Amino acid sequence: MSIRLVELTKRFGDIVVVDRVSLEIAEGELFTLLGGSGSGKSTILRLIAGLLHPDGGHIELAGRDVTYLPPQARGTGFVFQNYSIFRHMTVAENVEFGLRIRRVNQEARRQRRDELLELVGLVGLGERYADQLSGGQQQRVALARALAYHPEVLLLDEPFGALDVKIRAQLRRSLKEIQRHLKVTTILVTHDQEEAFEVADRIGVIDRGHLIEVGTPEDLYHRPQTEFVATFVGGGNVLVGREEKGRIRLGNVLLPLPKGSREHDAGAPVGVLFRPEKVMVQENAPAPSSGTHALGRGHLVGQVFAGPLNRVILEVEELEGARPLSPPLRYGQRTTQIEALLVSEAGSSSLLQPGREFWVGLNEYHVLSPAGLKVLMCVDQSSDVQPAGEFGSQLIGMTGGAGTILTVIPAEGDLVAARESLEVLRQKWAVHSPRLEGRVRQGDLPTEILREAQEGLYELVVFGPRDRERVQQEGLGTAPRRVLNRAGLPVLFLQGPRPRVARVLICTAGGEPGKADIRFGGRLARRTGAQATVLYVRPGTATPTEGKRAERHLAQAQRFLGSLGVRSDVSLAEGQLIETILSVAERGDYDLIVIGAPAPRARQRLRWRDFATQIVSGARRPVLVVPMTE
Repeated sequence: MSIRLVELTKRFGDIVVVDRVSLEIAEGELFTLLGGSGSGKSTILRLIAGLLHPDGGHIELAGRDVTYLPPQARGTGFVFQNYSIFRHMTVAENVEFGLRIRRVNQEARRQRRDELLELVGLVGLGERYADQLSGGQQQRVALARALAYHPEVLLLDEPFGALDVKIRAQLRRSLKEIQRHLKVTTILVTHDQEEAFEVADRIGVIDRGHLIEVGTPEDLYHRPQTEFVATFVGGGNVLVGREEKGRIRLGNVLLPLPKGSREHDAGAPVGVLFRPEKVMVQENAPAPSSGTHALGRGHLVGQVFAGPLNRVILEVEELEGARPLSPPLRYGQRTTQIEALLVSEAGSSSLLQPGREFWVGLNEYHVLSPAGLKVLMCVDQSSDVQPAGEFGSQLIGMTGGAGTILTVIPAEGDLVAARESLEVLRQKWAVHSPRLEGRVRQGDLPTEILREAQEGLYELVVFGPRDRERVQQEGLGTAPRRVLNRAGLPVLFLQGPRPRVARVLICTAGGEPGKADIRFGGRLARRTGAQATVLYVRPGTATPTEGKRAERHLAQAQRFLGSLGVRSDVSLAEGQLIETILSVAERGDYDLIVIGAPAPRARQRLRWRDFATQIVSGARRPVLVVPMTE
């Protein structure tokens, strides 16, 4: 039975858990949904099974619309992670249960039961109860029970997650053999990449309710199209460099742009993926005729022994200036690290000593599709939107990204007129950003903005100027706060036109919270070519120990920004926090102020007094508020 999902959507309150997922699975295919915790993969499975009803879209099984049919009318079998077998029944009774309630005669039940017990390897255990079985055996019972009434679709929700490694491997092999024997269309949900690679005909990678990419295990591993899949699937090194005359500049290294790679604009960011097994580590420089591209000399900083392989970590100074996506750059780290897999041999550990230098090269690499910052601009067409549109569209253009202009009108509003008005704005601002589209939504303003922010996988949300007195009285506003606290996205508040982003003031605090500001602020500065100043304000009562801690934090921040290729300086000031930040921003005429988000649990009646509100209401320039989860 084939499966077709069309624009499938599911919300729980304001949170979009599954967002317009469209997917086709062929008859007899074993398809795997791979994603992290909370990505929406199990919700999709429950929607297909009929255990949940969608808020939008439809589900087709063998061309039949089953969107609102009850589970028993869909012809699906479901296997849960926690087995869910009946503990008061024997193995045989569990397997026969579905047939019994369908009033199948006793002889047919017995014949089907014995056939399935043999298929799943449980012959002779029919009279046992759940507490007399191992976890692996219980899961086999659950699988046999799901298959008993000849379902046309088999749905498995992380069925091996609670089992040990050896049993999981055995059951994966058994599942594939059973699925091939029965030719039943199967969807397996898992967070285990090894499991997905081993059993799947195709894999769909899901994140935050979005189906990011679908392909064979080989394609997703060797030729992913997106940064997310490149860093999520398999162990890998992903560096972002720049296009330079048909080549890729990674720090001091120039690599040829492979034939067939998607075209990149001059100077545009280029993501390069190379798997650890493709990294060559040797004593001498690679010969030009060897086909290995030299990355330079690197030294060993760590290794993990994994039986037949050694996973080693190398620092390569020639790559400084390339932005590493994977392995991620640690805060305060300056030199780019890459991972390599080396064959483990007796006595080889003596060669892999920390600090030892090697030549590092690549045998093969893959260029990812062009990507830039994805921005959502929220405009209120009843007010002056020109400053917001000009600055926002210029920002999108400078970062090489894509953007959406969003306006929200009441449910009873004139949708056609709103779209026509928005199209005029889009055409005007598309001069700065060709990859700009317009969207009108109807309903409650904060709810619709939050939904669009979640559904569009945006990285930054922009709000136009608000009345200063209103900000002082009401705070940042319901919609921006929901975006910050529920969607976990940075929010940019515009306070007036700025012709460019040339100077960025990043206001930081010591410890983990300050790192989020620097990470996103640095990323934005890198993409716009701006110079960054990291400002740390300490009170006049600070102790010498606190002063040294602040200096260390600033030094780490500057090293981190340097590793991204961002020109930066640091400033350690003393005084009242808000007054000092606003004063420094005015004196330096910065184009953008970057600060941390207010605490999401702040009491509603005190929100107008929080740090972010006072900075936004007091500044005469754009303010970027970064959530602490960044």
